[in-house]
Amino acid sequence: MLFEPRSGRLAAWGNALLAGLVSPDEAALSIVGEDAVHRVAGLPGETGPVGLTLALGRLRALGVAGLRVALPAPGHPLGLSGPPEFNARALEAEEAVVCAGAALGLVPEVTEAGPAGDVHVSVVWHCLPVREAPPADVPSLGEAERELAQALREATVALTRLDVAGSGPVAEAALSAYRARAEAGREVLAPGYPPRAVRVLALAQRVDLLVSLAYENGHGGAVAASEMAARAEALRPVERVARRALVAAYNAAVEQL
Repeated sequence: MLFEPRSGRLAAWGNALLAGLVSPDEAALSIVGEDAVHRVAGLPGETGPVGLTLALGRLRALGVAGLRVALPAPGHPLGLSGPPEFNARALEAEEAVVCAGAALGLVPEVTEAGPAGDVHVSVVWHCLPVREAPPADVPSLGEAERELAQALREATVALTRLDVAGSGPVAEAALSAYRARAEAGREVLAPGYPPRAVRVLALAQRVDLLVSLAYENGHGGAVAASEMAARAEALRPVERVARRALVAAYNAAVEQL
């Protein structure tokens, strides 16, 4: 799962722009983040890829009132509503943005070039038709917050029993970097989001980081194949809950329209 999905940045800052809370340039800069450039291809009325500022203005003219995030995984079409062609592209990318108010969706294609340490990242968002229907399996903010707390407790017990590496110097360094980014003023969400959405997103991101560390830092004492399978089984539900919470938080601005 993506710690800070590009679809989340596009939806959050796109929603702030649509609500008139930020300027087009501020929204575009925040969406691009550390990438080199973002463009949008396949927009109705455009013959080729266009920049984010023009694309967001075009979406508004097409009737888009808000942007929702989808973070699908195999067997879990989280946030999607079809058709199958769009769902397949979103599943391959592991994320997408679905427009509210127009039957359109955006799927990112990410290209990296350059040597290690100097990678140039460009993103093309492909605009595709979607089915206008309720998104799949998206909880309310209250449900997401309760699920996160419960899943985190259960995963902590299970991973401690399995002696999975979820602490130690590597984990502490990653958590310190996460805290430093937050303390340096990185906005967790764009203007216009309710405080509960900010709280849920921050917790979901931290849970996501801890799950990633548990996967990446080896097996701890879980060296047998059966123990490795048990580790994956313990992580799978908390990872699913964290993805659901991320989507609920990013979509909160649209749900309150």
